[in-house]
Order: sequence, then structure tokens, then C-alpha cells
Amino acid sequence: MRDLHVPAGPGLPEGLVVPAGELVERFSRSPGPGGQSVNTSDSRVELDYDVSASTALTDTQRRRALRRWPSGRVSVAASEHRSQHRNRVAARERLAEMLREALAPPPPPRRATRPTRGSKERRLKSKKERAGTKALRGRVRDRD
Repeated sequence: MRDLHVPAGPGLPEGLVVPAGELVERFSRSPGPGGQSVNTSDSRVELDYDVSASTALTDTQRRRALRRWPSGRVSVAASEHRSQHRNRVAARERLAEMLREALAPPPPPRRATRPTRGSKERRLKSKKERAGTKALRGRVRDRD
């Protein structure tokens, strides 16, 4: 098993390398494509990662990850391919993407703004036009 490389992204300017020793892979029989239990292999892959005990993360990154996964453990399963190797690759890619999302800093808080005078005037003008259109839909009365 090789190290897991997480590509650079928000909160990870240089990316991240998780040592192979911190990842636990388990294999099991996978339901799905392949016929009626003929030539089956242990192609389903479960990949576990203990965030709380990881040496690859800084304290800030660990806090962000633990906010996402309070138990401190992340588990990813892949069984969409017939090949065990392709499922291993899929599980590793999924774990890397989940880590990238979890380690991203929170977005800046929203700054409240007020509508401009022009936007208020445009809104009121369109409301008046719409009200006028609807007023013309009334019953037609004879003038006799």
C-alpha cells in the first residue's frame, strides 16, 4: 500500500500526504456485476483513517476534521468496480476528496447590506406595472 496524496486546495496550499501506515484497508465480497457468484473475489474495499491519531495533520487541520467527523474516524467503501485494484483507487480518491473538503477553512461570514435606492425604485415600478396589468383583467362593462 502506498501513501495517500491529497491534492492542494483551500486550506491545503501544498497538499497533504497521509502515510500508508495510518490507513487501514479491509476487503470483502462485493455484490453487483459478475454473474451468479462465479469467479468472485474480495473486490469490495473499505478504507479507514483515524483523524485524531494522524501525524500528517497540523493541530488546526485536526480541529477542522474533528468538527466534520466527531468520532475521529473516517471510513470509505468502494464496490462499484469488478476489480479490487480499481475499487482501491476509487476509495482512495474518495477519501482524498473528503479530506480536502473537511480541511478547507470556513467561508467568511456574510456581511449584511441594504438594497440601493435604484433597486428599490425598480422593484416598486415593476410592482406597479404588474398591478396595472392585472387591473385590466377585470370584467368588461357596457356603458349604456
